[in-house]
Amino acid sequence: SPSLPDDVINAENSGTTLRFFTGICSTIPGISVLTGDDSLRKRPNTPLINALNELGAKVISTKGDGTAPLIVEGKLKGGSTSISGEVSSQFLSSLLISTPLAEESSEIEVTSRIASRPYVDMTLEMLSLAKVKVEERENRFIIPGAQSFEFPESFRVPGDFSSASFIICGAAITQSSVRVGNLEPSRQGDSAIIDILLDMGGNIEWDVEERIVRVHPSELQGIEIDASDIPDLVPVLAVVGTCAEGETVLHNVGRLRYKESDRLEAISSELRKMGAEIEVEGNTLIVRKSKLYGAHVYGHRDHRIVMALAIAGLVAEGETVIEGAEVVDVSYPNFFYDLYDIGARLKLE
Repeated sequence: SPSLPDDVINAENSGTTLRFFTGICSTIPGISVLTGDDSLRKRPNTPLINALNELGAKVISTKGDGTAPLIVEGKLKGGSTSISGEVSSQFLSSLLISTPLAEESSEIEVTSRIASRPYVDMTLEMLSLAKVKVEERENRFIIPGAQSFEFPESFRVPGDFSSASFIICGAAITQSSVRVGNLEPSRQGDSAIIDILLDMGGNIEWDVEERIVRVHPSELQGIEIDASDIPDLVPVLAVVGTCAEGETVLHNVGRLRYKESDRLEAISSELRKMGAEIEVEGNTLIVRKSKLYGAHVYGHRDHRIVMALAIAGLVAEGETVIEGAEVVDVSYPNFFYDLYDIGARLKLE
């Protein structure tokens, strides 16, 4: 079982780290403190805080508004709670990871459609791998308490489609031939990027046995996309939309306002600087084929915005300068080096 941390846990820019470890720390007798950078300290956590408190822990937002810093006092007892699945699947995943270590059984009712359901499925898959019992009944999860995690001695971590999507999309819009390895079928929702690009007319092969995705030159057509379960793909799909004939419409994108940045505002405003025809209408993002031009753009301290803008820079006429590009270290430290290795002309300063 986990032990009390020796110091404050600084999740920096990682919402997943903050939310998962808030749950984990609630299972430990004693007091833990969690914080992050100024961006993370603006992100909401109230649904998770309320659920953990109902299950017997004591979690306090020092500012009283559900944002970090968070003070967590265990130990989690168990019992019943409810949580909305709308804002972030990370809240539910945190509860699913922590409640098996509660003293008694827990029941979690999900009061709305689960946003980004594939991430919850990945959580359940890993819990099963660790021989942790979780029963799902319609909109409820029942988790016996006092369990232990028993992972196998070794297992293979599949490649990350969220990160690979930028390379795959970059190849698709630059008429390039690129191979991306270590991509195998899994519960990752962002593997949908393959089918989306195929639907747009992309020439893509996925060799499942070899775990290789091959991208070949093609002409893309705009389509309509339901982004409910793939919010992390929206920024790069907005870029792809500028290179696809006609109109690309992304539905159910509202939750992007609660990510590392307001990703809807960030990607639309920065792409407009480059000449994109892009607009937000309520819960929908509409992108029309546009000629992009190099510009000085801002990454909004958000790794996915920076990477999406870099992909846009590949097709833009002239030089694109991205301010704050170092934030890619959050999820893909080698991003710019990998781009360079496959032929992108870029310079890091």
